[in-house]
Amino acid sequence: MNSVGLFRFGTQIRKSPYFESTVKWGAQEFSVYNHMYIPRNFTNSEHNFWNLINSAILCDVAVERQVEITGPDAFKFVQLLTPRDLTKMAVGQCKYVLITNADGGILNDPILLRLGENHFWFSLADSDILLWAQGVAINSGMDVSICEPDVSPLQLQGPISGKIMTELFGVSIKDLRYYWLTEAELNGIPLIISRTGWSSELGYELYLRDGSRGAELWETIMKTGQRFGLQPGHTSTIRRIEGAMLSYHADADINTNPFELGLDRLVNLESGVDFIGKSALRRIKEEGIKRKQVGMELDIQPLAGSNSSFWPVSRNGEVIGKVTSAVYSPRLEKNIALAMLDIEHTETGTKVEAETELRTVEATIVETPFYDPKKLHAKG
Repeated sequence: MNSVGLFRFGTQIRKSPYFESTVKWGAQEFSVYNHMYIPRNFTNSEHNFWNLINSAILCDVAVERQVEITGPDAFKFVQLLTPRDLTKMAVGQCKYVLITNADGGILNDPILLRLGENHFWFSLADSDILLWAQGVAINSGMDVSICEPDVSPLQLQGPISGKIMTELFGVSIKDLRYYWLTEAELNGIPLIISRTGWSSELGYELYLRDGSRGAELWETIMKTGQRFGLQPGHTSTIRRIEGAMLSYHADADINTNPFELGLDRLVNLESGVDFIGKSALRRIKEEGIKRKQVGMELDIQPLAGSNSSFWPVSRNGEVIGKVTSAVYSPRLEKNIALAMLDIEHTETGTKVEAETELRTVEATIVETPFYDPKKLHAKG
C-alpha cells in the first residue's frame, strides 16, 4: 500500500482512470464512494466553492458508476425500476430519477441517460444498483442485458465551462440542451457528453468510454482550460446544499420515501405505468407523510466544515428529527442545513434547536433551495 495526504490506498478499492492525474494536480484527500476512491480536496472547501461559482472546476466523478441496460425489453425494464413516468423520454435525453424498493424506500437517485431506443445508463449515486437490477431481472421474464460498462465520467462545472467546451468541441456544443446528451470524440477519445452535473451551476459531464485514456482526457481538458481559469476541484458540499441537492446516505436512504423529500414530481401514480413500490407509495400518499425534509439556518459562528454525524433537532425539549447536511455558505454568510423533521414542526419560521458536535444552537426553518431556486445558473 502507499499513501497520499491523509489517505492510504490498497487494491481492494478501485482507482479511477483519472486517479494518477488527480494526484499529480494536487489531490490531498480521498474518500470511498461506490467502492472507488474519489478526490475530496485539492484546496480548501471555500476556495473550491469560489473556483466553481466564479470560473470552473474539473472533477473526477468516475465513482458515478453506470449500470447499462440493453435488450428488447430494456425500456420496459427500466420503467419497472423507477416511479418516474418515462413514456415521453426521448433518445438523447437525460432525466433525474429515483429507484425505489417494494416499500417505497429510495435505493438511489441517479441520472438516467437514454442512448438508444433500448439502451440506457443509470449514472449512480452511492449504492449497489448493479446488483439490485440484476436481481430484479432474474424473475422478471424480460429479455435484458445488465452490466457495468467501461464508462467513467468527469464533471466540468462553472460559469466558464461553456467557453472551455467550445474550445474543445467547437461551437456546435452550445446547442446541447440542459439534460440532453450527445456522442462525441476528443482527439479520438470516445465520449458521451451531457448538460448535467452535481453542482447547481452551468456544467457538463463527459463520460469517457475507454478507461485506458483517462490521463489523456484529464490533461487535455486542463491544458485547454488553463487560460480560462480552470482549476482541478471536487464536488462542492457548499454549493450542493445551497441548491438543496441530495446526497444519498446523508439526506436520503432506503428508509426515506420520495414524498418526505418533496419529490412528488418524480412519482407517477395516476398512469398505467407499473413500477416497483407503486402500491406502497400510493398508500403512503393516501395516509400522508409523518416527516419532511426542510431547510434550516443555524445561529452559530461559521462552521469550519460540514457535519460528520447526524445532529439531533429538538423543540421544547423533545427530539423531532435530525440535521442531515450542514455547512457554512460564504456567499450567503449563513450556516445552512438540510434536516428531516416530524411533519408538525416543519412550518417555515419555526424555531428549533440543533445539537452539534460542540454545543446546542438555535435554528430556524426556512425555504429551500437557499440560492437560485429556479436553477437559472445550471440551465445557462
